Amino acid sequence: MEVEAELCPPSIIFPYFPISTYHTVVLEHARTAKLLAVDSHNQEAIRKMVQSHDQYQLPRDFEGFGIDSHDCQWPNKARIAVSFVLNYEEGGERSILEGDAHSEPYLWEKGSSGGHREGARYLNAEQDFEYGIRVGVWRLMRLFREFGWKITIYAVARAMELNPRFGEYCVKEAGHEIANHGLRWLDFWDLPLEKDRQYVKDSCNKLKSLTGEFPVGVYFGRSTPNTPGMLPEIYKAMQKEQGTPKLLYSSECYNDDVPYWVDLPYEKDLTDSEKEGMLLVPYSYDTNDGKFHMAPGFTSSAGQLYTQYLISTFDCLYREGGKMMNIPLHSRITGKAGRSEALREFCEYISNKEGVWVTTRKEIAEHYREKFPYKPGSRTGSAS
Repeated sequence: MEVEAELCPPSIIFPYFPISTYHTVVLEHARTAKLLAVDSHNQEAIRKMVQSHDQYQLPRDFEGFGIDSHDCQWPNKARIAVSFVLNYEEGGERSILEGDAHSEPYLWEKGSSGGHREGARYLNAEQDFEYGIRVGVWRLMRLFREFGWKITIYAVARAMELNPRFGEYCVKEAGHEIANHGLRWLDFWDLPLEKDRQYVKDSCNKLKSLTGEFPVGVYFGRSTPNTPGMLPEIYKAMQKEQGTPKLLYSSECYNDDVPYWVDLPYEKDLTDSEKEGMLLVPYSYDTNDGKFHMAPGFTSSAGQLYTQYLISTFDCLYREGGKMMNIPLHSRITGKAGRSEALREFCEYISNKEGVWVTTRKEIAEHYREKFPYKPGSRTGSAS
């Protein structure tokens, strides 16, 4: 199917871009238009395959905590909890060598101009991902070791499998948390219900076998519409079947600066004493280093560079008090030498502040559960 890209004047589509940037983006638009159009005839069929099951659909929340917000009362009277999160994906991305139809086009150094290769290896992309797993991840580990901080690893099982030394280092030497980021770094949003359940189980068990730690926290970011709402049920079934821990938290949300509780639709007919709810520890996109490879990135989206934006975010949340801050990282992105220096500058800045709790998401969830146990119908639970 041959498709021509319909191009609009730069002043209409990209009013804030210089002409040179416009031409780069238009080139990519033309390059990808055919691929998108070829795939479009499958979209309707796929939509019909994906079924949203009511018992797993979490309602939208437009109210939040109101003008007074919510104070999480962090340990030792800390004003802020800071969560560094390393998305460890390298080796789990799309690759011909892994049986995929094409190479990975997303979140690597050439950005939107990088493209991909259909039915063939693309060594440029492969080796940029390899840099992360070979070099970048260890640079970041040295940085956090220097500051004495524990972080959370959003671990893709295939990536862990390809670099077993890293998993060993995280768990046995550094004390970092292993959270579930999937079997591979792929969308699985169209899985039917039973295969969806099995995917969660398989990824949990695979990470346990590879690292020695069973993940009690989850962030997929690419799941079905049903996955987030049925995570507690899956974990509960696994506990019954194999004695593994229940779900401690999910980070499949981006809508707040503090953890909060949600009621589970499938528990609606249970008594309050039988309900368990689900604790959400929100994640974020705005401070994510992935924006280096997304237009307009950290050079203009907020009028600030990466370090400046992290510091501004920290300053606001620190002043408000009782909040948490996410710093999402990728070893192929912030693990590059120049960007790691920008991250170091931020680390030095917050290390000189009083009342800063740099910790794992697991420890954040444990604190919140202890301080604010679940109470049906309440976002904050009940203060202990």
